[in-house]
Amino acid sequence: MNPLDRAPLAGPGPLLLAPDAVLLPEGPADGYAVLVEDGTFRAVGPAAELAAARPGLDPVRLPGHLLMPGFVDAHHHLTQSFGAALAFGEPSEIFRRVWVPLEGALDEESAHTAAKLACYEALRGGFTTVADAGTRAGVDVEVVASAARDAGVRCVLGLVCNDADREPGSGPAVLDEAEKHLARYAGDPLVHPSLAVSIPEAAAEGTLRATARLAAEAGAVVQIHVNEHLAGVERSLLRHGLRPLEHLHRVGALGPQLLAAHATMLTPRELSLLAATGTAVSYNPVASAWKGNAVAAATDMTERGVRVGLGTDGTRGDGFRLAEAAEFAQRLAYGLTTGDSSCGAGWTWLEHATRGGADAVGLGARTGTVAPGRAADFLLVDVATPELALSWDLPWELVRRGNRDQITAVFVAGRLRMWHGRPTDWDGDALVRRATELARAAVGAARVERAHPTSTEARARQERTVIL
Repeated sequence: MNPLDRAPLAGPGPLLLAPDAVLLPEGPADGYAVLVEDGTFRAVGPAAELAAARPGLDPVRLPGHLLMPGFVDAHHHLTQSFGAALAFGEPSEIFRRVWVPLEGALDEESAHTAAKLACYEALRGGFTTVADAGTRAGVDVEVVASAARDAGVRCVLGLVCNDADREPGSGPAVLDEAEKHLARYAGDPLVHPSLAVSIPEAAAEGTLRATARLAAEAGAVVQIHVNEHLAGVERSLLRHGLRPLEHLHRVGALGPQLLAAHATMLTPRELSLLAATGTAVSYNPVASAWKGNAVAAATDMTERGVRVGLGTDGTRGDGFRLAEAAEFAQRLAYGLTTGDSSCGAGWTWLEHATRGGADAVGLGARTGTVAPGRAADFLLVDVATPELALSWDLPWELVRRGNRDQITAVFVAGRLRMWHGRPTDWDGDALVRRATELARAAVGAARVERAHPTSTEARARQERTVIL
């Protein structure tokens, strides 16, 4: 049983937290403490120095624990949580057959519940920030924003700006909606506005240019699925004579404001374009394994200086397992064939899962690092477990042997949001029960097309098959 007492951590006042170690960008610092006040880290340093500077504040001792930055999910679809398991065993481009019809079947309550359920899973897995790439549900995006606030997670909220399938001349209306969205959430403490285009072919060239400009001016990001599937690459070649990333470059949409989701099928020239323009990438290794055509060359991107974050794409909400998948996918796809036994080492993927992810989603100056002035978005991780107690290289061990069961507490903006995987100020069990009811109705009403039967159905078919 974990000996920590939740009570001293849940108060509204300043907190002086003294764990065994604090994970800094340069590595774990033993004997450090942090001062959390008004939702931010006010000071980070040796515990004795911070205690001396605030003699009236009793340190909260956290034996056997590491304090580390919260994970950043650089690519998610919060209103798709009702159908997460529908992607199993399916061929690529499932958005056409699964996600579009499923999100289209959501009303306001089901969209809010689906989004809050996804936020719940994210927080349980140590994600303090999620980037939502825009919902296709026919509801106001405030429904998703409200779900994120209710759950207590930081959210980069995308507004879909597709106009290729709208009436001719609809571009100005789309851009007007985009400007209003950026202004609407400009001062929100937890919700940060973003623009989104599903895939490059879903928006006119002028819209791609204009959304890039609007986002850059607002200090926001544009989220676009780029070079994810072979079919999409081939459609772009036939339509434009260019691959999707090359097309975005030609129209002036690449740059620091672009967050390219997936980017799994890139030529060496396209990798160079990413590096030269400062474009960020969300590397989504689990999504590649479950429903993709390839694994992004993330180690190569890192070596070239490309800005990289890690995303779940709604697959599973466990930050440690995501970091492990990031390294493991690189090892299988590239490391084994070249004799690269390191594949970036543990610290690379831990960095991409925290500070690198915050930078990729446009929040690098706000979160992702334990440092004075940054938002107090952090985890308390039990490192006295059999998996982590015998520590020789903690970053590697967190990547290879960490899991969400070792997360004792999750803080967002200085507030305790999760304690041993349970919400601190709302009923998680009630949410799951309601989500189960609504999901059955939504999936039943959606015209989802699956190419693969469920595991139970497939087994039954196999048992009925007689091989002569």
